[in-house]
Amino acid sequence: MTAPVPEFPAGFLWGVSASAFQIEGSLTADGRGPSSWDAFTGEEGRVKDGSRADVTTDHYRRYREDVALMAELGVGAYRFSVSWSRVLPEGHGRVNDKGLDFYDRLVDELCASGITPVPTLFHWDTPLALEKDGGWLNRDTAERFAAYASVVAERLADRVPRWITINEPAEVTLLGYGLGEHAPGRRLVFDALPAAHHQLLAHGLGVQALRAAGAREIGIAASHSPIWTAGDSDDDRAAAELYDTLTNRLFADPILTGSYPAGLGSLLPGPVEEDLKTISEPLDWYGINYYNPMLVGAPQPTAAAAAEASAGSSFGGIEIPPDLPFTIGQIEGRELTDFGWPVVPDGLRELLGIMRERYGDRLPPLYITENGCSYGDGPDPETGRIDDARRVAYHDGHVRALHEAMAEGADVRGYFIWSILDNFEWAEGYRQRFGLVHVDYETLARTPKESFAWYRDLIKSGR
Repeated sequence: MTAPVPEFPAGFLWGVSASAFQIEGSLTADGRGPSSWDAFTGEEGRVKDGSRADVTTDHYRRYREDVALMAELGVGAYRFSVSWSRVLPEGHGRVNDKGLDFYDRLVDELCASGITPVPTLFHWDTPLALEKDGGWLNRDTAERFAAYASVVAERLADRVPRWITINEPAEVTLLGYGLGEHAPGRRLVFDALPAAHHQLLAHGLGVQALRAAGAREIGIAASHSPIWTAGDSDDDRAAAELYDTLTNRLFADPILTGSYPAGLGSLLPGPVEEDLKTISEPLDWYGINYYNPMLVGAPQPTAAAAAEASAGSSFGGIEIPPDLPFTIGQIEGRELTDFGWPVVPDGLRELLGIMRERYGDRLPPLYITENGCSYGDGPDPETGRIDDARRVAYHDGHVRALHEAMAEGADVRGYFIWSILDNFEWAEGYRQRFGLVHVDYETLARTPKESFAWYRDLIKSGR
């Protein structure tokens, strides 16, 4: 039997996460406007299984059932996202009260169940009207975001103690605008950098707007990974450093230090130095989404290697163009999730050490706002039981690694599992299942997995 998980400090927050586009469905209900992801999933070939998110888990109508599952699980918090275009169908201007009413009801249901609501204001689903005007390449989108943040906070701040401005601006920039693998499907490579700056500016303006509306405890949910160097050459080290800069430091440095990594500021639009004062608005906490380290090296110069890499590389279903100044490798000797991601629990401890070393006393208290794995285990045809032992082992290992990091000095206040439900996994469609709860996409029946029971028991133990 596995040894008990070490004891965590009193008050440590155990939670679960989800996002609006992935679970709500009801894309045209009650005045919701279309988003960039509505348009993207409507284009042939964009989603690998050809599916759409019109229904997904039907959380919009079944939220009470889902909150009851969270109450059974015993979590202290639910991190969800607000659909910007459900609240402001055009991204600005007219407020859709029916859309806000849904989040009112959801927050009330959570509070009545003793679960802290933790809304994320932007989780990738840009209102389509704003996307057509340039989306995150357009500076105006940052101003629109701040106005939207005010609308939501004015309605919910009396019951919501903790807020997230933006989820994973790196992925929106790199996958949405850089590589075209996610909405809006642009392939701009390094010309996507303005999208990074404008999201960061939106974050800073959003912090200001939230505080002005009475919101407290404000943070961001940023993706971070340790970057491992694939080889011993200077070129390999330079490639890994560049990748670290583009995926980690480009987003954390401006928020936590008020400056961009050397050489990047001149590539970004607008009055950068003035913007950095807004971007670096002090935070109450900082959220980290961790999944795995990345193995990065230099492009191979030999003719044979060049021929082999002529189509680029891939990682977790994401195609990497062959003309970038780095390659992404597969970490050997590790179990892979069904998404092809390596399982490296100690990478979380390593990452938290890097953040402490890099940012020192500029680093506010931390929350692990996402950590999860995709495994396709389904119900046993005879018993109905879902024995997802690999997911249990994954989270057990990561929780232990987190405890070690905290023993080494990391100030982490909570841990959120991604995700409470199986859901629409972006460009993968329904091919990947991250949930503690299995969803039958034909009947929409919810079935807690063994990982649900494991997490419930961990929370109940008070550890």
